[in-house]
Amino acid sequence: MRLKLVPEKTSFDFFNSWKLWMGFSSLLLVLSVVSFFAQGLNFGIDFRGGTTVRTESTLAMDVGAYRKAIEPMELGDISITEVFDPTFEEDQHVAMIRIQAQADGEAISGETIEALRAVLDEVAPGIKFVSVESVGPKVSGELVQTAVLAVVLAIGAVLIYIWLRFEWQFALGAVAALVHDVLLTIGVFAAVQIKFDLAIIAALLTIVGYSLNDTVVVFDRVRENLRKFKKLSLAEVLNLSINQTLSRTVMTSVTTLIALISLYVLGGDVIRGFVFAMIWGVIVGTYSSVFVASTILLKLGVKRDWSKQANTTGNQFANIDA
Repeated sequence: MRLKLVPEKTSFDFFNSWKLWMGFSSLLLVLSVVSFFAQGLNFGIDFRGGTTVRTESTLAMDVGAYRKAIEPMELGDISITEVFDPTFEEDQHVAMIRIQAQADGEAISGETIEALRAVLDEVAPGIKFVSVESVGPKVSGELVQTAVLAVVLAIGAVLIYIWLRFEWQFALGAVAALVHDVLLTIGVFAAVQIKFDLAIIAALLTIVGYSLNDTVVVFDRVRENLRKFKKLSLAEVLNLSINQTLSRTVMTSVTTLIALISLYVLGGDVIRGFVFAMIWGVIVGTYSSVFVASTILLKLGVKRDWSKQANTTGNQFANIDA
């Protein structure tokens, strides 16, 4: 007996209310832009600058105890992570403590470092400060520029890839869906003010890849069906293709969300922002591959060339579910 989240054969009309879906997406995009400019992003230490302290102790690290000891010092945004390395000794416990830039300067003072050492020594007696490094505003600004460039180049590479593999109409539909997903994710982070750091940039790039995977599966089936069903209109071919791949799309998204939600609940504060971005990205990525990319392809139209052999590479597993 196999689990089926959707029937094996469906006949949903995804374009009957396309104006409603595109209007909904447009509204979300406007709200994202407004939230971004009105509230701004809650940048983490990576983008705001600050001080990174590497500690070493013979006692097992307790992130909660470290944070509770540091909070009374009122140093602002603090990130505490444990460092794992197979070369470490059994009693060698290393942590990275990141402290945001202070109001009166880009780094915390020497007196504050000594005070920090004193409070942590109460939690982990004999703790050592192996290194203390500062990230200034210039470096932080360069990180912002590099992060933006990475996302833009990823989307540009997708545009070229889809253009070469399909036609330019497919490429524009896929890129529009990717831009839609990235902007909505940034908008959500601006609205809820979750810390935005380099891990979120990694999540954005992962979302681009996930959304592209869904879109390519649908577009592969569309291209195959355009040659197979010559008398059907483009809207009918798109509906047929999405319905044929719907079981695979839903199963992939649901199983991915199960793993991500487990990580969000049990993974702790260190990865919670990254996982939240991934959860939101899977939801909007699935939505955009069906309602945004395909709708734009429908409106642009596509020239049918039946002289070429159908290339089914990439969609041979489109109907497979668990």
